[in-house]
Amino acid sequence: MKAMILAAGRGERMRPLTDHTPKPLLEVAGKPIIVYHIEALVAAGVEQIVINHAYLGTQIEAALGDGSRWGVSLCYSPEACALETAGGIRQALPLLGAEPFIVCNGDIWTDYPFARLLQQDLCGQGSLAHLVMVQNPEHHPQGDFVLNGGGLLLAQNTDGAGSAAVTWSGISIMRPQFLSNYAPGVRPLREPLLAAMAEGLVTGEYFSGDWVDIGTPGRLQQVQRLAG
Repeated sequence: MKAMILAAGRGERMRPLTDHTPKPLLEVAGKPIIVYHIEALVAAGVEQIVINHAYLGTQIEAALGDGSRWGVSLCYSPEACALETAGGIRQALPLLGAEPFIVCNGDIWTDYPFARLLQQDLCGQGSLAHLVMVQNPEHHPQGDFVLNGGGLLLAQNTDGAGSAAVTWSGISIMRPQFLSNYAPGVRPLREPLLAAMAEGLVTGEYFSGDWVDIGTPGRLQQVQRLAG
């Protein structure tokens, strides 16, 4: 299976740390954040990883190279300006092929077992995407979507069971057909997700392990403590 690491964000909230360094190359315990993802994906059996980049993207390519030091093939999808999540994945589809692929945000910290996404047919039953959901963090208390008892992700609770919204971890597995019909360009992921959810084509799972959205210097320090 192939995977894509999303690494095109500007990292405004991380300034001044990101004034001269792209956020995925910020270090945790002496290692760039993105390298933890590469190592975890390789350990799970991923053989090729696509990395998109925009802001200071040449630094990412120079730091990571072709991936041979980790036993994986790295290729890059440069963006003249950041295309947001759906736009970046849409542009990279020719590199990702015809089979389902893993997507991982480049600015999270997690011990999620990526092998789970390779070993199970989580995109089965005609689903277009399967998202890993986590407990709502303090900075995002409203959550993103509702995970119902049948494993479907919904824009809001419709089953009468009082299910609360949970937060997308930035980890998922997608079929290329999920975004292939959208025109290239700047596009956030929420719109395509909501359209697919309305058709019952997005599934999810809840993950209770370590997960941090490294969006601020304070959260980077939190991760430094976890890694230590």
